[in-house]
Amino acid sequence: MELILDTVKPRRYDASRRREQARLNREGIVAAARRRFLDDGFAATTIASIAADAGASADTIYKSFGGKAGLLRAMCEDALKGGGPIPAERRSDAMQAAESDPRRMLRGLGTLTTEVAPRIAPLLLLLSTAAETDTAVAQLRADFDTARLARMTHVAQTLASKTQLRRGLSVDEAAEIMWAYSSPELYGLFVLTRGWRPERYGEFVGESLVDALLGGRDTDNDTEPVPRL
Repeated sequence: MELILDTVKPRRYDASRRREQARLNREGIVAAARRRFLDDGFAATTIASIAADAGASADTIYKSFGGKAGLLRAMCEDALKGGGPIPAERRSDAMQAAESDPRRMLRGLGTLTTEVAPRIAPLLLLLSTAAETDTAVAQLRADFDTARLARMTHVAQTLASKTQLRRGLSVDEAAEIMWAYSSPELYGLFVLTRGWRPERYGEFVGESLVDALLGGRDTDNDTEPVPRL
């Protein structure tokens, strides 16, 4: 008996499988919540219906997200990462650092819009509607608007380090212009209401930023002209 005990080695606990399962469970809950919120609206969606769709318990959702406002925050944070393995913000920073031509940099931001805006804009518009009756959601929308302005201020500073901004335009004003062009409301008007393709919308944003922040036209852009506001 002692010989058997001496030769048996204790099994090492493998936490990676448990972490992977937790990640998949979270993704399933967030995906179910996105479908419910966008299909049924904020008020009509219940934690119980999300739990049933995700194959999870309502208690798990409350413990993990804290309720509907917490779910909306998680959905928006996931949407802002974009669709690639590397978060969109990191890819944007790398593009801005590597791009020496400020016009190509702004057009690159427009291209990135075609990936991120379809994911995040409908959720932020949902937040705006829900904010009318829910103070926690109202604060959540305000938090995302503030964070987006801070992000655009960082981009405006990067742009100003590469070139001179349009005459009379400050970095703060440039940030506010980019904040307006990245708003979910603008995406809603052109894409959701008027039916523009996201790709066309991204080109419009990029070219409009070039005109608004730098002014003039360069000769190396061989894309077709897009409408201006």
